[in-house]
Amino acid sequence: MTQSLPAELDLGWPPPPYLAPVPPVVGDDGVRHFAGVTYASTPGYRPRLLDAHVPTGSDPVPAVVWIHGGGWLEGDRRYPPPTVPVELLHGAALGAGLALICVDYRHSLEAPFPAQLHDVKAAIRYVRRFADTLGVDPDRIGVWGESAGGHLAALAGLVGPDTPGGEALEGTTGVRDQSSGVRAVVDWYGVSELESLLSHPMPPPPPGAEYPNPFTALLGDSTEQWPTLARAASPVTYAKEVTDGTTPPPFLLAHGTVDGLVPYSQSEVLADALKSAGCEVTLRPVDGADHIFLGAPDVVPIVNEAVAFLARHLAA
Repeated sequence: MTQSLPAELDLGWPPPPYLAPVPPVVGDDGVRHFAGVTYASTPGYRPRLLDAHVPTGSDPVPAVVWIHGGGWLEGDRRYPPPTVPVELLHGAALGAGLALICVDYRHSLEAPFPAQLHDVKAAIRYVRRFADTLGVDPDRIGVWGESAGGHLAALAGLVGPDTPGGEALEGTTGVRDQSSGVRAVVDWYGVSELESLLSHPMPPPPPGAEYPNPFTALLGDSTEQWPTLARAASPVTYAKEVTDGTTPPPFLLAHGTVDGLVPYSQSEVLADALKSAGCEVTLRPVDGADHIFLGAPDVVPIVNEAVAFLARHLAA
């Protein structure tokens, strides 16, 4: 009697630090759902997982990597911010013919920066490595994140192995033999310049709750290194350092004008730096909205603009 090897062992021995996708669950609408796929693993940490939602059809489709927020301290790939219903987020992307790849990453108290960016880049490389299995086009990948995820999306769009200081930010987690480059970035109210936020006053936590400062927690315990690390973790640093003739991918920045956690000026600074680098950038103020678009009268147009931007720039 013969017994077949588990799928992960078919990739070689010792097994790599990721698992191949298993066959998807296909919904009544034809959407293929790959749930809980291990795109990277590191001894001592929980596996990093992604969910891939791929619209019906036989041709490879563009893919958008969705990066959740949560101050780098919390959050879950399955849940957008409470102001954006999951049905709206998924439905808008899938309805536009985009695959939505929702990823988890290590939180800052598990591992400080740049572990979070290493994980996001590993997820992008994984999507490319298994593009045929997932049914996506490896040459048409974008990123879309909110809050902490917006910060990571911006870094994913700006930092590559040839960027000054970029090799250390690329990481060696998960799949290693693919590019982590992307063709478009949507950044919702993400941090762009971290150093000025180290002393930014934080909203009070709920009564009886303790909540670490997310900006300093991201940088770890070496307080004397915070200024250096803050510059290394700031997307604006790399927008300013585009000097080798390359142009960053197009950016859409959406930000509430009265955001009390990540000031609107953070997106203004990044937009200015991107324009100076010759990048196509759209800055969309959401008048009167706080963080996570609280106070916005309608988030549907904000979501639709993001999807239309991604669909346009990920066209064949």
